[in-house]
This record gives sequence, C-alpha cells and structure tokens, in this order.
Amino acid sequence: MTVERESKLGAPPEFELPDLTGVVDGAVAEQAPHRTLVARYYDAADLRLARAGVTLRHRTGDDTPVWTLKIPLGVNATRVVRREIDFAGTPDIVPDKAIDLVRGYLRTERLVEVGEVDTDRRTVVVRAGGDEVEVADDVVIGHDQMNEPRRFREVEVELTAGDIGLADAVVAELVVAGCQPGPPTPKLLRALGKRARQPADVVVPEMGVDAGMLELVRHAVAASVERIVRHDAGVRLGEDPEHVHQFRVGTRRLRADLRTFIGFLDGAWVTVLRDELRWLCDRAGVVRDRDVLGERLRREATQLPDVDDVGVGALLARLAEESNTARCDLLAALRSHRYATLLDSLVDAARNPRFAAVDARSARKHAPELVGHAWRRLAHAVRAAGDEPTDAELHAIRILAKRCRYAADAVAPVIGEPAHRFAGAIADIQTVLGDHQDTVVAEGWLRATADVTPEGRVAAGELIAIERAERARLRVLWPRTWHRAAARELRGWI
Repeated sequence: MTVERESKLGAPPEFELPDLTGVVDGAVAEQAPHRTLVARYYDAADLRLARAGVTLRHRTGDDTPVWTLKIPLGVNATRVVRREIDFAGTPDIVPDKAIDLVRGYLRTERLVEVGEVDTDRRTVVVRAGGDEVEVADDVVIGHDQMNEPRRFREVEVELTAGDIGLADAVVAELVVAGCQPGPPTPKLLRALGKRARQPADVVVPEMGVDAGMLELVRHAVAASVERIVRHDAGVRLGEDPEHVHQFRVGTRRLRADLRTFIGFLDGAWVTVLRDELRWLCDRAGVVRDRDVLGERLRREATQLPDVDDVGVGALLARLAEESNTARCDLLAALRSHRYATLLDSLVDAARNPRFAAVDARSARKHAPELVGHAWRRLAHAVRAAGDEPTDAELHAIRILAKRCRYAADAVAPVIGEPAHRFAGAIADIQTVLGDHQDTVVAEGWLRATADVTPEGRVAAGELIAIERAERARLRVLWPRTWHRAAARELRGWI
C-alpha cells in the first residue's frame, strides 16, 4: 500500500512539456519509457464508488498488469491524496481482497465493468536531492456503454519521494508553460461524464444559522454514517488502529445522536437502527479495547526492570491472542450480509431520516434544550455519587459525560463557539474518567491473566501497582476537572 499525492492539470492539444531541469536548485529531469496503458474500471451500476472518489481498475501497459484500488484520503482545489493498493490477479476476476475493501461503499450491490480508459503516456522524472516527482503527459480516450468516447489531455504531477515543495514548483512551471490548474478529477470520472459527478451516497449537508431542527438531525446522522463508511476499509486492512477507533466513534456517535433526537424521529425505526449499531459497536469495541490495553501495558512495561522482560512478554503474547480473536470476530461481522444490509440502512438514514412529523422550529433556538437535558442527567449523577464515588459510579458518570458531549457536538453546527467550548470541557471529563476506567480494566485483565500465565505473575503484580498509582492520581484530578466543566459561564447558552 502506498499514499498517492497527485495534482492534475489540463493541457491544450498544442501544449509542449517544458524542460524541468533546474525547476528548483539541483533538479534534474529525465525521460522515462513511453507507455500505452489500458485500464478497465469496475463499480456498481449506479457508480457509487466513483461518486465517492473511489476507483478500482485492472490495467495493462505497466511492467506487470495489476489491479489497483484508490481510496481518497483528502482533496483540495488542486491536489488529491489517495490510498493506493495493488493486487495481483487475472484481468477477468476481481480479487476478493479488493471487493472486501470496497464493501463499505458497495454495500449489497455487485461490481460490474463500467468503463475503459486508454492512455498514451509520456513521463518525465524530476529529482532534486531526496525529492522525486513524476510528470505524466497523458493523451486519454475514455469509453463507457452510454456515451461516445471522450478524448482529453492532462498532465499529472505525482510526488513519489520527499517533500511536496518540488511538486509545487513543477506545477507552477507547468502552469507558466500553458497548463490549466483545476480540480484533481480522476480520469474515470471525466470519461464517464455527468453520472460519475453526481453527489456521493452520503453527503454531510452544510448548515446555516437559520437551519431548522430537521436539518440539524440530517447533518448529525450523515456525519456519523460518513465516518463509518470512510474508515471501513482501514479497519479491514488492519494497519492503523486509529481506523478501528474512528469506526467505533462513528457507531457510538450515531447511537447517541439517535437518542438525542428521538423526539423528532420515528421511535420504532430508531430502536431497530440503534440495536443493529450496538451489535456492530460491540465487536469494534472489543478490538479497540485490546488495542488500548496493549498500548498501555507496553508503555508501562518500560518502567519495569529487565528481569521482568520474560513475564511481560508472556502477558503481551496472551493479549495478542485475544486481540487476534477479536479482530477475526470483527472482520467476520464486516463480511456478513447483516453488515452490508445495515450499511444500506445507514445510508438511507443519512439521506432520508424517518421523521415523526414535520417540524419547522429553528435549530438555533430549540437545540440547546437537548443539551440541557443531557447536562442535567450528568450533573444529577455527579451529585448522587458524592465525594467518594466508586469505580462503577465514575464509569457511569463517564458514559453520561460522553452522551452530553456528543449532544453538544451535534448542535455545534448551529450554536457555534459556545457549544464547542462546552463540549471541550466535557471532553476533559471524558478523558480523565476514561483513563480512570482504563486502569480498572487493566487491573482486572492483569489479575485474570496472571491466574493462567504463571510466568507473568510477578510482572502482572508490578503493573497492577502502576495502575493503582495512576488511578489514585486521576481520582485527585477528577473533582477539579468537573468543577471547570460545571462553570456556569460555559452553560449560559443551554
């Protein structure tokens, strides 16, 4: 897997690629072999991958024919950043791994061939120190089954090594030479025309200050669904635990937002959706909890003497087994028909939430009431717990703080900075009490694991002592964090 950083420039028929030697100090430009590339693209019939900026192709003309999946990581006015993943395979069978990685976008649909892009490519490689840029001058013919072939010329500037500065200098030089800067639209989208440029299935709507409550609901639901879909492939790849974290956050936020806005939505519909999200969240949660515990124990183990290395290794080996089992369970869920069907339901929820009734009330005026309700529940729980709350009571307070924060985040698009400040203060509570709960979970896991891992018992005892010391520190910190968040000036808008 690589990360592609690429700019695309329009080029008129008469354009001549300038000599890019010296475009920055020490830059040398060299011609690469001329290539004729033939790429066949696959998508759902409604082009839901392409509309989300995702492309899957089989291409010949490179050194080795290859399947390539590109998933967007970020786009601005002139540059696209995409995760690029290659797969071996025959041209007539889409690799199972590729299908798996696009399932979050594909859902219950199947892949079909949607177009072909033929490219006559002349490439120049520009090097300066450790920086390298490939400049591809492409004459393109795009075919699909619904339109006449589309012909165009473009110049791609791809950073293949080093700092972006060389790529920026090359782009500037090409514009001076006659290229037209523009949005970095993939070749397939240009080849397929208007159908491929329709909005993605999930679009987070813009919010104005005069938005109504139902618009706010749509915004909140779409934001969480988009997060789930965006991190689906990263969860499957398993290379960065942050994807599991964000995927789980998406499911948790959506469940919380459906609870927050329950008064505006069909209750039976919300119940079904929240139950399915719990099923998904629970499986992601086990993986995430093991990731957090592993990171925590590895960090704390550095405080132990070298003589405990074997014991620590035995504990971490046991945790790795549990993590692998949890990940297999999560992947099985993601590869199930139940999940694909849930994705269809989530996309439908983002596009057409099941409202209980028409409601034209102003979000700016009435949304604060929803946060006020969550705040009062949180404040009541804190008062009820008293000055010496149990671990279980602090955990329950953390859950209520999370719901309160999510409610504030949900209304922030119309409330603005006051909601952001309040949510930030509540997030501090979440952090302190989340860390506190992590110590409780870690101690429980260490005790249970020590019972079945004799060689790790001494190390487990030492790590438990570290966890208890940290828990004591957090209990001292918790009241101060609460008093800051409970300041009346943060709640004037509720």
